[in-house]
Amino acid sequence: MARPTHYTPALTRFTVSLLYHEARHRGIPMTRLADDLLRESLKDSHGWHKATTLRVAEETPPYVTAQAAA
Repeated sequence: MARPTHYTPALTRFTVSLLYHEARHRGIPMTRLADDLLRESLKDSHGWHKATTLRVAEETPPYVTAQAAA
């Protein structure tokens, strides 16, 4: 089944390198690191409140297993 498409912003090569090395240092996937950093930095922002109102924030990130989400 095809997944819905969403806008995916391009990151600079340097930013990807930063994420890669920091994620390896922390022993977590890059996607989790990026998600955690962005959520923490945007918490209580206008965008946070708007997304929460739209219920987008309730989606479980794809890297979280069903067992870990419970």
